[in-house]
Amino acid sequence: MPPVSEAESESPGGRVRLVGRAVTASVARAPWLWPLLRGPMTRYFDDLAVGWDERTGAPGAEHLAPLAVAVTKIDRRPERALDIGTGTGVAALFVAREFPRASVRGIDISEEMIRQAKGKVGLDPEGRIAFRVGDASSLPFDDGHFDLVTQLNMPPFFAETSRVLRHGGHAIVAASSGDRTPFFTPDAVLRRGFERNGMVEVKAGKIGRGSYFVARKGD
Repeated sequence: MPPVSEAESESPGGRVRLVGRAVTASVARAPWLWPLLRGPMTRYFDDLAVGWDERTGAPGAEHLAPLAVAVTKIDRRPERALDIGTGTGVAALFVAREFPRASVRGIDISEEMIRQAKGKVGLDPEGRIAFRVGDASSLPFDDGHFDLVTQLNMPPFFAETSRVLRHGGHAIVAASSGDRTPFFTPDAVLRRGFERNGMVEVKAGKIGRGSYFVARKGD
């Protein structure tokens, strides 16, 4: 699930923001509701995939700033990283550039968004990046497979994030426009959700309009 721009979040009646907040609250507090939301969300992002980057400015420095700061707060360089809700792959490509020895996977429920992301793989001449369609509530990866899990502007799936992380691995939840981001989760909710799944807060903060939260899975 890719990020939503501030312009979109301020559409008439604030529809996108209201829907985003409702979806995020459901995922964080009542994840059993997600199967009811999956279809509409998939169709929504499928419809927006073509021209997404141009409309939202997703590859811009300001958009990625909270993720860029957050990756400096982890205490080990990952060998394997996963970007959940990767959309057109912007965040996954950033992680691959930041950690040039890591293999990076990006996953999203939208087939059309993944098609856009796959078109960018040529930007990575070493072939370390791969994208696939998948559901964040049931990730197609083994337990403890990743050292780092990132997500930019999407709801947190705490149990699955923790499951695919190795002990000592980190999760990053970033929001490009902070609490103005439609799919924004407050720090208190993130802290409780990760703690229930064996993870502890490392650092939370803000950069410009954006915000980030870093958690670590216990050894």
